[in-house]
Amino acid sequence: MDEQLYVKQVLSGNTSVFSYFVETYQEMAITIAYRICGNMQDAEDVVQESFVKAYRNLHSFRADSKFSTWLYRIVYNTAVTLTKSKMWTSFHETDMENAAHLSANPIDINIENSEQKEMVGEILQKMPKGDALLLTLYYMEDNPVKDIAKITGLNESNVKVKLFRARKLFKEMLVRHYGQTVEDQLLASS
Repeated sequence: MDEQLYVKQVLSGNTSVFSYFVETYQEMAITIAYRICGNMQDAEDVVQESFVKAYRNLHSFRADSKFSTWLYRIVYNTAVTLTKSKMWTSFHETDMENAAHLSANPIDINIENSEQKEMVGEILQKMPKGDALLLTLYYMEDNPVKDIAKITGLNESNVKVKLFRARKLFKEMLVRHYGQTVEDQLLASS
């Protein structure tokens, strides 16, 4: 069923249909909130509050974007407000030419076993929150740059630059913590 139909059903009084959105998007919502908050208790609180906000404001949802993009924007804003954290603290100078290669030369890491997932999770935990969030949205949730810009409130150029930097930092941290051979293994599995 089309998500627009679910929205219409909820707005027309069939509130139990909203459980579809909770079941479908709860896991990624918690991941986003956790990347910002840094602990599971706060992340769960943020997600619960975000779903309440989404339900109460469902009438304002416009079909010009995906429901997930709209919801993740609510989660993002709620988490940032809760933590009052500065998401984008690391600024390294990178020219736009390097960022332009983002689409042409992505580092796709397909994680196939639990050991690799654990390594990636460990590196993401150690990265700045904003960088980890962008990598999660782009690689784990497969959001396009356009949707990430809507979720985070950044413009598309900033998202590209920050993704470029985050990817570079991830690679550096991976090599520093696990050595070159692990990087080669991860890249070989992609």
